Amino acid sequence: MSTNKEAWGSRVGLVLAMAGNAVGLGNFLRFPVQAIQNGGGSFIIPYLVCFLLMGIPLLFVEWSMGRFGGKHGNHSTPFILDSMDKRKFWKYLGVFGIFTNIAVAAYYCYLESWTLSYAFHSVAGTFSGMSQEGVNDFFTNYVSLGTNQPIVFWILCLLLNTYILSRGLSGGVEIVAKIGMPLLILFGIFLAIKGVTLTAGEEGAVNNGTVGLNFLWTPDFSTIWQPKVWLAAAGQIFFTLSVGMGSIHCYASYLKSKDDVALNAMSAGWMNEFVEVVLGAAIVIPISVGYLGIEKVVELTQNGGLGLGFRSLPFLFQNWGPFLAAAAGFMWFVLLFFAGITSSLAMGTPVMGFLQDEFHWKREKAAWTFGLIILLLGAPCVFFFNEGVFDEYDYWAGTVSLVIFAVAEIILFAWVFGMGKGWDEITRGADIKVPNFFKFIIKYVTPLFLLWVFASSLPDIITKISNPANGYVTAARIGLLALYAGICYVVYLAYKKRMREGRFH
Repeated sequence: MSTNKEAWGSRVGLVLAMAGNAVGLGNFLRFPVQAIQNGGGSFIIPYLVCFLLMGIPLLFVEWSMGRFGGKHGNHSTPFILDSMDKRKFWKYLGVFGIFTNIAVAAYYCYLESWTLSYAFHSVAGTFSGMSQEGVNDFFTNYVSLGTNQPIVFWILCLLLNTYILSRGLSGGVEIVAKIGMPLLILFGIFLAIKGVTLTAGEEGAVNNGTVGLNFLWTPDFSTIWQPKVWLAAAGQIFFTLSVGMGSIHCYASYLKSKDDVALNAMSAGWMNEFVEVVLGAAIVIPISVGYLGIEKVVELTQNGGLGLGFRSLPFLFQNWGPFLAAAAGFMWFVLLFFAGITSSLAMGTPVMGFLQDEFHWKREKAAWTFGLIILLLGAPCVFFFNEGVFDEYDYWAGTVSLVIFAVAEIILFAWVFGMGKGWDEITRGADIKVPNFFKFIIKYVTPLFLLWVFASSLPDIITKISNPANGYVTAARIGLLALYAGICYVVYLAYKKRMREGRFH
């Protein structure tokens, strides 16, 4: 018998945890930059189209697949997929739902630890009196391990994640979601109001806050039909909703067989969109444009969201006076921390679910094993950050793997398991009437959309593989391949163990 007796304590906790899984650092650091680089306000059109044709359908699919697998005692994607079709290769495609969570958590927890450190430094007044160059140098020195602080905060962050996971769903993950998500939204609303109400000429602002909003949302319709804009929109949907990872399957597998999945999926998806589109867009860009001007912000966004979130905002907050600067810095980085930890906790649950289901491990042992794996796999990201290891993990685990797994699961759900049975799973116990046109979208539109995204990404993948890489990047690639192969072998052992025990689901 499995030792896995986890369950959600409340529906509110489940929805908040699912929303927390989706709401991550990308909502605040990645989305505004993607919008600026891809046509401003016109980016929202392909973004919303991708959300409706790919995001919502995949949420329906992953929630219902998870609940279906949970009925048979499966809480990780290898055997959730196996329960839907008995051909052996599905369980090995399901390995992506464990591999991705481990590999992403390995670098994500390090990024998450930055927010914890910066929250501390904001309260401690470290950035007080620093110039823009000083804050930028602080970040450069930090990721270059100029002191031991990054390692200390990284270890602290890993310990915190592991301890919460060891407390279980209702006693750990759910509590963090119930505390973290409301605080995240509260702090976000405060900073958004402050950002959009900046007045030119006051507190050092050269523009008012609406200039930043206008800059972000003024459409450039000449870009709307460019394939790269649609690819960016599709990529952002993957990134922001955490689809194609396996964590949603795991969370949903702890539902009862007739618990709603349709409304829960919609609630978590739209809460994520509110945080991303409304709050995420109203903090970073309006504040940055208000003080730095449009040209400087465009320059900074070339380096992604880190150029604004970590290299600029701690300096810009100083214009608000000592107390408000410390408070705003604390709120901004705690907001990012809660966005990060609710996502990283979701990455641990599929691994724990697998170990508990297949090897009858207790929750605490599974949690601390996950923590140890992330420590070992994450160390290269910490110590060789400037050599490109962090970016390599992000590309293969946080981008390519998501698309591959999403293509596999939508084909399995709609074409192998069958859209008839799949639709029954989506609508069983639903608290809303799911529009029938989603049946057509899930069977035809979403698979074609995903195949187009994958095919369009192939030239970039081939270019990346064929271009020479330094030794650290090459080692990172070999390590990721070894990780996937190792998980496949462990899944094979688990399958053999199931056969010996007479368990076929």
